Amino acid sequence: MILFVNLAFQLLIYLVIGRCILSFIKHNPYQPIIKFIYDITEPVMAPFRKIIPNAGGIDFSPILVILALSLAQKLINDLLLMIL
Repeated sequence: MILFVNLAFQLLIYLVIGRCILSFIKHNPYQPIIKFIYDITEPVMAPFRKIIPNAGGIDFSPILVILALSLAQKLINDLLLMIL
């Protein structure tokens, strides 16, 4: 169970990092893999984007998303360790 939680959170963190990399290069947003990355990461990133405004065109929300995901992963792992 803990392995699945770790895998899911790590995959989501890698997708957020991939989305950050995609923001620096020209890409086709209708390509299936890129659309998949945006569809998966947007629900996680949108609330943070509302909280943190862009600073000179730079979006700092991915940093907070990664920190929040890491914290949530640790909390869920600790909770599962207490239960199991």
